[in-house]
Amino acid sequence: MKRQASTTPYRKLRNVEIGAVTWTTGFWADRFEVCRRVMLPNMWELLNQTPERSWYTNFLVAAGLREGEYNGCPFSDGDFYKWLEAVAYVYGVTRDAQLDQQMDEMIAVFAKAQREDGYLHTPVLIKQRRGEPDGREFADRLDFEMYNFGHLMTTACVHYQATSKTTLLTIADKLSDYLAKAFQHPSPELAKNSICPAHYMGLVDMYRTTGEQKHLDLLKKLVEMRALMDGGTDDNQDRIPFQQQTKAVGHAVRANYLYAGIADLCAETGDQALFGVLETIWQNVVFQKMYVTGACGALYDGASPDGSSDHFSIHKTHQAYGREYQLPNVTAYNETCANLGNLFWNWRMLAITGEARFADIVELVLYNSALSGISLDGKRFFYTNTLRQEAELPFELRWSRTREPHIPLSFCCPPNIVRVIAEAGSYAYSLSDDGVWAHLYGSSVFSATLADGVNLTLTQQSDYPWDGRVKICVDVPAPTNFAVHLRIPGWANGAALQINGQPYQNTMQPGTYVTLQRTWAADDVIELNLPMRAVLLEAHPLVEECRQQVAIKRGPVVYCLESVDVPEGVQLSEVALPHDIELTPQWGEGVLQNILLLKGQAERIAAGDWSRQLYREFRPNAAQPLDVTFIPYYAWDNRGLSEMTVWMPVK
Repeated sequence: MKRQASTTPYRKLRNVEIGAVTWTTGFWADRFEVCRRVMLPNMWELLNQTPERSWYTNFLVAAGLREGEYNGCPFSDGDFYKWLEAVAYVYGVTRDAQLDQQMDEMIAVFAKAQREDGYLHTPVLIKQRRGEPDGREFADRLDFEMYNFGHLMTTACVHYQATSKTTLLTIADKLSDYLAKAFQHPSPELAKNSICPAHYMGLVDMYRTTGEQKHLDLLKKLVEMRALMDGGTDDNQDRIPFQQQTKAVGHAVRANYLYAGIADLCAETGDQALFGVLETIWQNVVFQKMYVTGACGALYDGASPDGSSDHFSIHKTHQAYGREYQLPNVTAYNETCANLGNLFWNWRMLAITGEARFADIVELVLYNSALSGISLDGKRFFYTNTLRQEAELPFELRWSRTREPHIPLSFCCPPNIVRVIAEAGSYAYSLSDDGVWAHLYGSSVFSATLADGVNLTLTQQSDYPWDGRVKICVDVPAPTNFAVHLRIPGWANGAALQINGQPYQNTMQPGTYVTLQRTWAADDVIELNLPMRAVLLEAHPLVEECRQQVAIKRGPVVYCLESVDVPEGVQLSEVALPHDIELTPQWGEGVLQNILLLKGQAERIAAGDWSRQLYREFRPNAAQPLDVTFIPYYAWDNRGLSEMTVWMPVK
């Protein structure tokens, strides 16, 4: 088996090996430990032992090892694979023999369930085993077969890289061969099966892992087939050919998975036309449709294109991108999977270009709209990620106001965030032909082999994201010339750098990488200082719900105000921030232990009685001083049911 480890002419950066980064102490070490100790076993119970979702049982039934009917959503296979991917990654770091044995047992069942021709989708296989007439392949695009297949392929590659075993990779390879035959003659009917295309990323993972051209050729054919779509919709990003698209539209998870998959294709083929489309859509998202937390997909339900002069061209959308600057707070949808899709997409754009603007988004999502999807103890989950939670609303929203142990309607987000937490180390560094790139900071040990065969170890010490001081110790067997590219985040004004105690004299611009090209020796020390101060952010004037309001951000972390932290009887809507508010960092206690809070003095402007009134004459109310505590947005809803807001009026 050949691995495609090098960069290509079209991809500047390549991923590090599984297990190359070990978090030692601090933020991500804590999250990884909760993942290993709590998230993985808890989710195994949820996915296997509960009546609501016995998803592993589906594979047992499909394999003929147990009797029963299919249980779950059409995409439950893919969500089970996500959890298995997290298991494989944790094994790659910890070498826990019990995890290895557990994976071996499950993969043996997958192999038995897989049809001889390579097809593996348990809803259909179970129907076929039961002799049901509607057990047909690709009968309905909402069966999400290709989504499931893509996650199987990605998981197979992670499993192989973590274990060197080809058992799951062989299953994925047979599945790829099946797809090549099934889609040998593209048609508009077959083109419908490109919904939520995780298989785009999966096929590139297969190509990079095996080096076999057939996987990349299949992906090219499947992407080209999108142009054959007849009667497509904005919700599935196929109303018009991808090459003609200029805006992010429709279902945000499906959109971001599409953009990530196309970016993977560009990284291997250098297709500049496709990359140009991605760049245009990226600017539409980042400058007009993305929340301050990096979240995506503002609307529960809507229409696209909203307000079109041709009424009959309007399509229903759900969980979707809206119009430019349409970023509501209370009704913000922001599905966790969409936010993670934004991360996946930007990670791939970063690999192609080496541009820090993409890494800034990766970091923004990781510390905010990704982690908000899971509780601090790793057992409860948000499907949606609002930016404002009200105690009482005159309407019902679809999803719970607090995190749930299991999400009844759709459980796609929990295993997705668990795998990202397990894999967070893989986003910390990249390799290139000239050296190493540092994207995320935190106490860790990174080991890799450079392009010239030299073994390198970088040991990082930092209390990031709470403290911007980063110390990196270099270890190489002999003096070696290579480049260390350090990210200077877009928020980091006034960054300072020393090498072996000597100040770095060149200017370091926020939102760039500083390149340290020199001959490095063992015990060389890099010291980076990224000043962290709490700042007030304002939104573009066309973001109507945020006019005359501010949000608080310190380093990469967005903060919020939770009703737990204001006196009883004070409504969050009554709290206003002075424009010159002084915010003092202070460590949290209890469930918020080891989390940096911000304390300051705000003002309360009493709202009065609004019952049976929509408008009233304005009368200024006197402001009263109010001591408040702000917590990181990702940490809210861990102290009981509460109100919360990210945006607050400013005086």
